[in-house]
Amino acid sequence: MKRHIVLIGLPGSGKTTVGRIVAEQLHAGFVDVDSVLNRKEGKPIAMIFAEKGEPAFREMERKEVEAALANPPAVLAPGGGWAAQPGALEGAKPAAYIIYLKTRPETAAARAAPSGTRPMLMGDDPEAQMRVLIKEREPFYVKADAKVETDKKTAEQVAAEVVRLAQTSAGW
Repeated sequence: MKRHIVLIGLPGSGKTTVGRIVAEQLHAGFVDVDSVLNRKEGKPIAMIFAEKGEPAFREMERKEVEAALANPPAVLAPGGGWAAQPGALEGAKPAAYIIYLKTRPETAAARAAPSGTRPMLMGDDPEAQMRVLIKEREPFYVKADAKVETDKKTAEQVAAEVVRLAQTSAGW
């Protein structure tokens, strides 16, 4: 049975970039949860965070992931904090094959920093904030069905590994 492919990891781990490539190669739909919320709310994620707070944002994110999981199998890229919400991974697992894009905090900070749209990285030292995020989230991330190391690899190389996992373990 074909299952959704859900990519989790730090901001800057490549969930969106890799997810788009994987979806194209698998001829599947791609759901970037942040983009969906951005479009629905008509404002950037950082503004939703600022106006409504993280708990409200996480609830909106949870609902979007659940809605996507109810549709035909696709590639999903939730925000970096989704997997660390209580019950998120357990709730998704029956319908999804979850892949952790493991990235060192330094690499993730360097990739994520230029965008300035990531609410968890606002501030002076994105690398230090990444180290805090990885400490908080790693216990959740490691519950994924599989892990792909992303450091020193191109998005295409990471995508090729994800596609292989989708084909060998998720029915694609």
